[in-house]
Amino acid sequence: MLEPEHVLVRQVHTKCWVCVVSCLLLACLYVGSLYVWKSSLPRDHPTVIKRRCASVLLVAALSPVAVKAWAHWAEIRVNVSVWELMGVRMEGFIPAVTLPLLLAVVFYLGPLVHSAMDNPGGFTLELHSAFDVQSWRSCVGDAVWLRDQVVAPVTEELVFRGAMLPMLVPCAGPTGAIFTAPLFFGVAHLHHVIEQRRLHKESMSVILLVAGHVVGAVVCHSFCNSQGLPDIGSALRHPQRSALLFSYLMGVLLFVVLLFPLTDPFFYGTIPVCRLAPAPESAC
Repeated sequence: MLEPEHVLVRQVHTKCWVCVVSCLLLACLYVGSLYVWKSSLPRDHPTVIKRRCASVLLVAALSPVAVKAWAHWAEIRVNVSVWELMGVRMEGFIPAVTLPLLLAVVFYLGPLVHSAMDNPGGFTLELHSAFDVQSWRSCVGDAVWLRDQVVAPVTEELVFRGAMLPMLVPCAGPTGAIFTAPLFFGVAHLHHVIEQRRLHKESMSVILLVAGHVVGAVVCHSFCNSQGLPDIGSALRHPQRSALLFSYLMGVLLFVVLLFPLTDPFFYGTIPVCRLAPAPESAC
């Protein structure tokens, strides 16, 4: 009577082992692709940027193949396409672009107010640039901007979110997968620490603060890359400290209040990856 239970446990453990190893291999492939080009130039040099962008774009393009290989290896069978499992679909597209971005903007309310206080003209100029065709042309011609605002968000989200969530859901469930995937993302960014220490660019404390990134949808990722980390220290020393800290606090509170309403599945349609969960009817 105990044999079927033992077989079930063994299958679950094997599946988890396959899921974790698959994610690790994919993370290593992504990071490893950045270093196939031998160069002593800094990471912000246009030549380095172009080569690395080509590498990660190739890895991102191959990520559906990795998911397909994982599904075969783990003996996973679902009646949806690989792209749908990875979250690339038209259903709920507009809400998926706008609502998470709204959440990100709300979360950055403090830094945005901070920027407007310190440089009203610059803040207005940024708003004007957002609707100026010439400004966009200038940005597209900037290798650093393309890397930070386009290539990095698209490839990192596709690999570390789109490809890894399907791999983790059968083992960890949807909630566990959401909190586990960023761990692989964080480990994959340790190479920035090594690289910056090698170039003696920053102190270790500064490097550790900037090595991590917010995991989210591509537009949120791009927006967060453009804003950087909130400068709380500067806010505490600001002449209008009280008003500024209030805006920081309001941003966090509004984010918490709006988080669940704006991420309600009602806006985004069915979630194909939930079909991989052990109990999709209760988990999703």
